[in-house]
Amino acid sequence: MLTRNVRFALIALATVLLAWTVSREEYELTALVALGIVLLVVSYFRDGTVLLAARSLQSKDYEKTERLLKEIKYPDRLRKNRRGYYEFIYGNIELQRKNYEEAETHFQIASRFPLKNENDKALVFVHLANLNLRKKMMDRAEAYLVKARELKTSARVQNIILKIETEIQKA
Repeated sequence: MLTRNVRFALIALATVLLAWTVSREEYELTALVALGIVLLVVSYFRDGTVLLAARSLQSKDYEKTERLLKEIKYPDRLRKNRRGYYEFIYGNIELQRKNYEEAETHFQIASRFPLKNENDKALVFVHLANLNLRKKMMDRAEAYLVKARELKTSARVQNIILKIETEIQKA
């Protein structure tokens, strides 16, 4: 859960420590510091700032959330579970901007990746159903609701599903 700049600062500090341990011929410590540097670099590409972005999304700070997600240069390199949340968070940002086509794209990508629990996965399908309801594509909206109903969801998500089903029946 480190930003890019914090990671770079830690790597710079570790590099100085690495040089010092080599000069002191402390090779066991050198190996540990080198391993730490490798782990920082790997986590930069595999984890990114998705967790920080998720926290800022919960506090509804959409600008900070987007800034944190933009630090991730290669989202395809993220771990599968991180990539799902990356797309889910970006979909929510696009929904906030009322950019529904982009939001739908991000939610569709998020639906292909594993998420923490079934409730989160159901939320993705609910968003997709709602977006298709806006576009008057009732068949697709219903299909997404069927997928959402198959998952174990909270009472809040079940209420949203019922509201969307009511809207589909009205249309």
